[in-house]
Amino acid sequence: MNFCSDNVAGIAPEILEAIGKANAGTQPSYGADEITARVEKRLCEVFEREVWAFPVVTGTSANALALSTLTPPYGAVYCHPEAHVMVDECGAPELYTGGAKIVPIDGEGGKITAKAVALTLDNARAGDVHHVQPAAVSLTQASECGTAYTVSEVGAISEVTKKHRLKLHMDGARFANAVAHLKVRPADITWKAGVDVLSFGATKNGALAAEAVVFFDKELAASFGFRRKRAGHLISKMRFISAQLDAYLTGDLWMKLAGHANTQAQKLVGGLRQVAGVHLLYPVEANEIFIRLPLETVAGLRDAGFQFYDWPGAAPGTIRLVTSFATRAEDVDAFIATAQSLAKAA
Repeated sequence: MNFCSDNVAGIAPEILEAIGKANAGTQPSYGADEITARVEKRLCEVFEREVWAFPVVTGTSANALALSTLTPPYGAVYCHPEAHVMVDECGAPELYTGGAKIVPIDGEGGKITAKAVALTLDNARAGDVHHVQPAAVSLTQASECGTAYTVSEVGAISEVTKKHRLKLHMDGARFANAVAHLKVRPADITWKAGVDVLSFGATKNGALAAEAVVFFDKELAASFGFRRKRAGHLISKMRFISAQLDAYLTGDLWMKLAGHANTQAQKLVGGLRQVAGVHLLYPVEANEIFIRLPLETVAGLRDAGFQFYDWPGAAPGTIRLVTSFATRAEDVDAFIATAQSLAKAA
């Protein structure tokens, strides 16, 4: 009954089976295999245009290496203060860009707005040799607060970045959950809305260790292969990484897995809304719930065997609950029933 993270879940059976199949026989190394080629073709189909895709094994490497193609060492990357690239990657973006600065822009619910981006860039002192130079904006989709950027929100931010000649990156560690919630075509929320490069996540949604950096601009992709190799992220037996993405993208499995996680999150938050003393911090638009419960209820849930994180920096009793492709409906039911019983007994 673990609601700590979608990272705690195992591997989707279809993906585990694909890894086993990739183990048969031999294949060319370093991404020259037929499975890796097929993944790029599948991604072209998903995004309804030619893309240039590079498998990697972690979201941190995907984000940091993607940003390195967009940002010079003296550049600035703008993002939300809670963005993964800001607080959870141990300086990897700064390392791989050669020293670029990550600059926060405040925003409600884990999202930045076009207005805030415009205000920041209008005062960024572009051209002033004493200041880092605006280079890129990074959006987290779905956000670290479990909210999703709409097509119009991404498009509005893109208009601002284009005006100021910046590139737009999207951290899509939970991209599938955002697309499932928004019910949009992946193309509409990415390149058609102005995104230049996407970190396409699969690990949180059923893969073992598989992400892809997807470029919508061939020129931006030109140096990525060298950057990936130099960083030590060109896997020799790439077929095992690509096999995960191949299965993930076959028959809309990625949408099925994300849809299940989102459905369980909605069921969970729906039940918790009925608990006395509950305060929901943000709208639930993917598979994360940020909620404040009475301290006695939180303690009682832990005593009953449920696992989840206290959210740092928030008021006492604030916890994060995350559902996954593998979350069982009976565990959600048990969590709701236990919370309601504890609240009544208080």
